[in-house]
Amino acid sequence: MRRTCRACALHALCLPASISADELNSLDAIVRARRPLDRGQQLFASGARFQSLYVVRSGSFKTTLETNSGEQQVLGFHLPGEIIGFDALSDDVHRCNAEALERSSVCDVPFAQLDEFASSVPGLRRQLMRIASREVVKDHEHLMMMGRKQAQERLAIFLRSLSERYRNLHRAPDLLELPMSRHELANYLGLVVETVSRLFTRFEELGVLAVNRKQIRIVDFARLDELAGEPSPNLESEAC
Repeated sequence: MRRTCRACALHALCLPASISADELNSLDAIVRARRPLDRGQQLFASGARFQSLYVVRSGSFKTTLETNSGEQQVLGFHLPGEIIGFDALSDDVHRCNAEALERSSVCDVPFAQLDEFASSVPGLRRQLMRIASREVVKDHEHLMMMGRKQAQERLAIFLRSLSERYRNLHRAPDLLELPMSRHELANYLGLVVETVSRLFTRFEELGVLAVNRKQIRIVDFARLDELAGEPSPNLESEAC
C-alpha cells in the first residue's frame, strides 16, 4: 500500500513544483496510505472530529449533507488528485459525509503534522491555500448554476467541467466514465432523475454525446459549449 509522493502519478496535482527532494522525503514520513474502500463505504461522517485531509489516489468519492428533512444532498464528486476534508478546517468537525462511489483509495495526511511541516515550506502552504480557494470557487459556481441555469445547461456545464478535470488527470477529455448513479447526478444538479435521463437522450439525438450506460463520449465539444450557455476553453482539438 505504501507509495511515496515522489513516485506517485498525482504528484503534480497535489504538490508545488518548488518542493525539494529533502522536503518530499519529509512529507513521505507524514502521509499514510489507507486501505481501499469499497463502494458505499464512508471515509468520514458528518460530526466526526477533524484529523486529516485526504487526497484521492484512485477511484472517486461523493460528499453529501443531510437536510433537515432527513434527505441526502450531494455536494460534490471527487476524482484522483483532489483533496477532501476542507469542510472541517473552521471548527475541527466535519460538516458532511464522504463516501466511495467505487472501490477507491486515499492518502491520509494528518493535518496537525502537515500544518507544522508546511510552516517551513512556503510553497506547500501556498499550494494548500490555492486548493482551498478552488473549493470555495467551485461551491460558488455550483450555487450560481443552480440558481440561474436551465436543466440542459446544468448537465452540459457538469459534463464540460468533468471533461476539464479528466484533462488535468491526463485522461482523454472526450471519454468520460460516470462513477455516480443517475439519481446521485440528478440530486447534485437539482433535477429529477427522469429529466437527467431525457437530457442524455436529447444530447445523443443532437449528436453531442454517445451514451453507453455510464460511459459517455463527447462527440461535439462546440455544441456542448453552446448547450452550457457560455463560452469555455476549446477542448475539441485536445480530444483523443
